[in-house]
Amino acid sequence: MKEVNVLVTGAAGQIGYALLTRLASGETFGQDVKVNLNLVEVPQVVSRLEGSRMELEDCGFNTLGTVKNFSDMNEASGDIDWALLVGSIPRGITINGKKIEERADLLKINGGIFTEQGKALGENAKADAKILVVGNPANTNALIGCTHGNNESQTWMAMTALDANRAKAQVANKCNLDISDIKKMTIWGNHSPTMYPDLDNAEIKGESASGWINDQNWIESDFLRIVQQRGKAIIDARGASSATSAANAAIDTVKATIKETPEDDWFSAAVLSDGSYNVPEGLIFGFPLKVDTNGKVSIVKDLPISDYAQEKIDLTTQELLDEKNDIKDLL
Repeated sequence: MKEVNVLVTGAAGQIGYALLTRLASGETFGQDVKVNLNLVEVPQVVSRLEGSRMELEDCGFNTLGTVKNFSDMNEASGDIDWALLVGSIPRGITINGKKIEERADLLKINGGIFTEQGKALGENAKADAKILVVGNPANTNALIGCTHGNNESQTWMAMTALDANRAKAQVANKCNLDISDIKKMTIWGNHSPTMYPDLDNAEIKGESASGWINDQNWIESDFLRIVQQRGKAIIDARGASSATSAANAAIDTVKATIKETPEDDWFSAAVLSDGSYNVPEGLIFGFPLKVDTNGKVSIVKDLPISDYAQEKIDLTTQELLDEKNDIKDLL
């Protein structure tokens, strides 16, 4: 049986808990792949991972290999194929008597975490490792980790699949369609309320999604507002941030990158900009992506961008430039 080594940070949290069985069950990597899990938590709660290890064992998955618990990223990151960086410091937490509300403070606190994680993965993970940052602010956390990983053969991504799935769901509800009818959904830019879900280049049964919907007012008002603010709406409704849907989006991203992308589709994640679509180089930015037979992730080029879409892309670009400026001393 082939084996894959997967690292998950923040593994004792809600998203981590929702991820683990789907990584171990054979759903994600296939029934012919043994999954070895390295679970990482901060020292204060690492003991809770023993319960997760026992539950995974009790599931009886034929595809589950070893499960090891760590509080040291350097020890955990050796020979890793995939890293899912879920753990991060959320807005509103109190540290040393100070409630963290300002974006600049949040970025810098997480910057220290992702500096160390990036170094550990760059030095210890496999040369072709793929790293997906789920913990927010995901794009800039990924930029910090990628910079300190300093390993160009590894692929760093920030998750935008949750936004893409939210966008598909709203379109499916509007048009009474199956989710599978909607393809080529792109989330441009930051995983934040400035991100832009693109219906002009998305397709429904081979036609432009915006043309199929034929309701620009709904697209520019209801659709955009609902997708951009969905995270807040879920917090307001359940008193906690997205967990099951976030874990599902992480699984979707892993699945999208371990096989060649179908000709009639692409997927969305944020990767290091190469200047495509006039996005400045040196940002982790949401793009439409494809994977080739060798597992290489690349940006889909030369899509048409309307003036309206360009305004939205410029807005999310500026936010990421501002975030980069806030953590420039960490790069």
